[in-house]
Amino acid sequence: MRREHGFGEIRRDERSVITIGTFDGLHRGHQAILEYLIECARAVDGTSTVVTFDPHPREVVRGESVPLLTTLDERAEILARLGIDRFVIIPFTHELSQMSAPDYVRRVLVDTIGARDIVIGYDHAFGRNREGDADLLREMGKELGFGINVIPAQVVGRHVVSSTEVRHAVEGGDVIGAASMLGRNYSIDGIVVEGDRRGREIGFPTANLKLLDPRKVTPSDGVYAVWVVDEEGRRHPGMMNIGVRPTVDGTDRRYEVHLIDFDGDLYGRRLRTEFVERTRSERRFASLDKLTRQLSKDRIRCKAVLGLIP
Repeated sequence: MRREHGFGEIRRDERSVITIGTFDGLHRGHQAILEYLIECARAVDGTSTVVTFDPHPREVVRGESVPLLTTLDERAEILARLGIDRFVIIPFTHELSQMSAPDYVRRVLVDTIGARDIVIGYDHAFGRNREGDADLLREMGKELGFGINVIPAQVVGRHVVSSTEVRHAVEGGDVIGAASMLGRNYSIDGIVVEGDRRGREIGFPTANLKLLDPRKVTPSDGVYAVWVVDEEGRRHPGMMNIGVRPTVDGTDRRYEVHLIDFDGDLYGRRLRTEFVERTRSERRFASLDKLTRQLSKDRIRCKAVLGLIP
C-alpha cells in the first residue's frame, strides 16, 4: 500500500477510486465502505484510495483534544491488511477548514488526488461548515466526470456502528461490545518502562506500559483478560490492570500487564495489548496478602477466558 502524507507527497492518480473521512477506529461500518471501495476500484481497474486528515478536524475547528481509537500508524496497518492500494493523509489546517465544499472537491479531491469515483458513508459531510453532502457530489460529478456511491448505515445489534459508539463501549470497559463493532479486539500500544516492582515482589511481575500516543482511548479502570503481542509478533496470554492501584495508595493511572507463564526481560520493548474481556473492577484490598489471593483468582479467570483451561 502506498502511503502519501502531506501535499508534498501526494501524486495525482487519475485512476483513483476514493473514500474520505477520519476513519477513527476503522470499525465494521468503515469496513463495509472499504470493501465496496475495493470492489468499485477492481471493476474499473482503478486505485482504491483512502483519504484522511491529520490532525483530527475537530482539533483545528474547535481547538479541543480528540481521543483516538486508532493512531495513523494503526489505521495504515489495518488498511493494508484490508487490501487498500493507497492511503492519503491530508494535513488539516484552518485554511482547509475554511475552504468551500465545491473548492474542496475540485482542488483537493479531483485536481490533487485525481478522483474518478467517490464512495462515501450515508452521513458524510465536508467543506466549510460541513456544507457539502452527497447531493453536491452528484451535481459536481456530472460536471467534473466522477461517479458517486453512498453506503447506508451498518447496524450491529441495536446500535448504528459509529466511532462514537465504539468509544463509549471502550471507555465503559465493554471491550466485548467494542470488538463486535470493530470486528477485532480493541488494542493499545505501549513501551515497557520501569515500575515500582511491587508485582514481582508478590509473585505477579508486570510490564508497566507507557502509551505510544497519549490521545489513545483506553478502557475504564479494572482487570482484563488480554493477549499481548510482542515486537516479533508472538502472542502471549495475559491479564492487565488499569487504574491507580488503591491497595498501595497509588495516585497515577497505570497500565500494568502480567504475561501468564512468561519469564523474561521486557524493559524498553514495544507491546500491543488486545483486550478480550473485563473480569472485574479495580478495588482496594485490606492487605497485600488479600490482593495476592485475588490476583491468583484473576489469573485463573483470565486463563479460562482465553481458552487456556476448560
